[in-house]
Amino acid sequence: MTEEEIIVYLEDNGFPAHIVAAGSEGLVERWIEFVGEVERGYPYGLTEYRHDLDLRGAIELLGLEDRVMEADERFAAMLEHRDVRMWESGGANPWWDYGYPRNARGYLLRRMREAGLIEGE
Repeated sequence: MTEEEIIVYLEDNGFPAHIVAAGSEGLVERWIEFVGEVERGYPYGLTEYRHDLDLRGAIELLGLEDRVMEADERFAAMLEHRDVRMWESGGANPWWDYGYPRNARGYLLRRMREAGLIEGE
């Protein structure tokens, strides 16, 4: 897929303007940034988390997986309860949609509980 086709895909599928403008590089960079946020303790809610999972779905659909292998390994290492499906972002085997960060806290944790994804207070 050409860079132009990637930009059209991102635009047609509602990705934020800054990611569309940066094309494949912006998509890959944002996924890597997201993984770092998860490692530090994701500071946003469930809606934002799901939007960030959509990044990885697009990466697979666009054939860019080889550019995020290290980030994927780091993200997979952060996930627990891999039987819980957090989202449906697409792809042939969307492993990133299953499980949630072992260090989930604050707003994300509250929203996951409210959505019935995890039990607890």
